[in-house]
Amino acid sequence: MSSSDNNKDYEITLEKLTYGGDAMGRLPDGRAVFVPFGLPGETVRIRLTQEKQNFARGEILDILKSSPDRIQPKCKHFHSLLPSGEGLGMRDSCGGCHYQNLPYEKQLQAKADILRDQLQRIGKIENPPVQPTIPSLEQWNYRNHIQFHLTDDGKVGYVFSPLPSGEGRVRAIEECHLPEPAIDSFWRDLQFESRMNLERVSLRTGDDDELMLILESETEETPELEIEADISIVHIYEDHPVVIAGSDHLTIQILGKDFHISAPSFFQVNTKMAEKMVEHLISNLQSLILTDQPITLLDLYCGVGLFSKFFAPKYAKVIGIESSPSACEDFAINLDEFDNVELYEGTAEEILPALVGHAFSVTDPIHIILDPPRAGLDKHALDAILQIQAQVIAYISCDPSTLARDAARLIKGGYTLKQVTPFDLFPQTYHIESISIFER
Repeated sequence: MSSSDNNKDYEITLEKLTYGGDAMGRLPDGRAVFVPFGLPGETVRIRLTQEKQNFARGEILDILKSSPDRIQPKCKHFHSLLPSGEGLGMRDSCGGCHYQNLPYEKQLQAKADILRDQLQRIGKIENPPVQPTIPSLEQWNYRNHIQFHLTDDGKVGYVFSPLPSGEGRVRAIEECHLPEPAIDSFWRDLQFESRMNLERVSLRTGDDDELMLILESETEETPELEIEADISIVHIYEDHPVVIAGSDHLTIQILGKDFHISAPSFFQVNTKMAEKMVEHLISNLQSLILTDQPITLLDLYCGVGLFSKFFAPKYAKVIGIESSPSACEDFAINLDEFDNVELYEGTAEEILPALVGHAFSVTDPIHIILDPPRAGLDKHALDAILQIQAQVIAYISCDPSTLARDAARLIKGGYTLKQVTPFDLFPQTYHIESISIFER
């Protein structure tokens, strides 16, 4: 892009919100342009920050006609209109939130619309059965896990929205309205020595507001620090946790059941919404389990056993597959009371094809729950899933685009998409968790 193009302003009308948090409009030549912090229906003056053959990205210089939905953001780091036409704070935003300028009920509607759009455009699914978004019980202070980076002088902060070059900057923050109260009342006291060799610093909270500080680095040397608070401190180097103080795990209770969660293990960051997801799965699978035939449940990407623990009493057999060593250790602890549970450590694409015909037969009644990472299902894992011919598949997704891609293949392989329910685990952000029910 030439410098003259780069400095040219455009006046456009924004049409809709898109996955990733931007609002989309059209340039005079018809190309889509994606703009942070804009809202549908707004007329804005923008400057392009990136130009591609088929689309562009821009930043707002001025809002000429504001949306009636626009509200004042709660956080000072969300964005601010910078002086002398420097843009609507795209380079001055911490980047963690995307929808603080939009009322919560409109956020919920936008997420259902975006999910529907992705299933239609990417998955080529006509009239996808997307349900209304299940709202978070807390719109603020809902995260049980928050991750910081450090500034050069040892203050905790976030990587603020990148410059057009793609480079991000770590900037100290003065407020954040997403962590649970126990984390929120503690994180401001964190201060480290300048230029400590830490990749990332995390705070997690469990039952009774117990806190864990997790220090991640690329060196084996344990960081030295002085913290007088009664918290656990764990250093992680190459996935190996070393306890500096306190315990190596937290306990989080979901619907009355305790879950042992080690420092490196993933767990849903919104505890109350994790409960809503479990309840949704129980209500949708319960009627399908009531049969005289013994049914096997495959729990793929099973993590610490969040879903397996609730379904082990209901199925004849549960088989978990998980690649994270720490999550596998937690799963074994969390499911220790059950004799009908097996666990395989490794990736789904490696293990699943090997299990077919050994751990179970494709003629057995099978149900599948799967909760893959953002990248969705590996092709070999999806091939094996189609070979198994499970009666029902419950697909938990954190990325509508990869869900849409995988849904298209499942439908082509003989499945019907019965329903898709978005869950708002991440209020104020563009992230969309969902549960899709497929039946053969």
